[in-house]
Amino acid sequence: MPLAQHLLEFRRRLFISAIAIVVGAGAGFFTAEWVWGQLREPLRRVAEEQGRTADVSYTYVTEAFDTRLQIAFIVALIIASPVWLYQIWAFFMPALHRHEKRLALGFLGTAVPLFLAGCYVGWLVLPNMVTLLVGFAAEDAPSLLTAKTYLDFTAKLLIAVGIAFVLPVFLVMLNIAGVITAKQILGGWRVAIVVIATFAALATPAADVVSMFILMGAMVVLYFAAAGVAWLNDRRAARRLAKLEEEARVP
Repeated sequence: MPLAQHLLEFRRRLFISAIAIVVGAGAGFFTAEWVWGQLREPLRRVAEEQGRTADVSYTYVTEAFDTRLQIAFIVALIIASPVWLYQIWAFFMPALHRHEKRLALGFLGTAVPLFLAGCYVGWLVLPNMVTLLVGFAAEDAPSLLTAKTYLDFTAKLLIAVGIAFVLPVFLVMLNIAGVITAKQILGGWRVAIVVIATFAALATPAADVVSMFILMGAMVVLYFAAAGVAWLNDRRAARRLAKLEEEARVP
């Protein structure tokens, strides 16, 4: 398609994703109080176990309402993940053959669970991270965090880990589209390990080595799993090409 049609297609996909997120935000707004309570649970645990004051505070009049809106958006982003992930796939699918489209839809079935699994992993490591980081404060010092700061910290962790878990699926998508080969994916494994380790170190506190290695290990496994799927796809494409060449030589 011409560039203008690509831009129109991108705008249409973006609009559909935005509608899904807005609809999800409606549900997220009514569940925001429960979600906020779950996100604050690590602080309550610190208060009980360490006997210190640990909670969030609202520093301006509209901060409580703004926090609720941000939580609604975060919940909507997670709820609407099947829609916006599909729109990303659908934007690239017109360039693929029919049988490759069916394969791409199969990989979409793994992208959504992987994104949700990544968010869940972020949820699991969150309490340890909060306990560890708040524990660096003096014992007699209260830990009163602004609601905006604490929500940004938790949201970035959940969404970042969720997206990180989906990245191997996009490697497979690029392989199916013929942009990258399995050999190229495996050839960059050293760089990939360094990038994954850096991301895991940034996403988890430096002192929480266990959470870092759990996150890093999961991402490394997904990276090599994507390389394995790409290798199978390359073998299938090579056999198909060889068959076509053989049929072309037959008079």
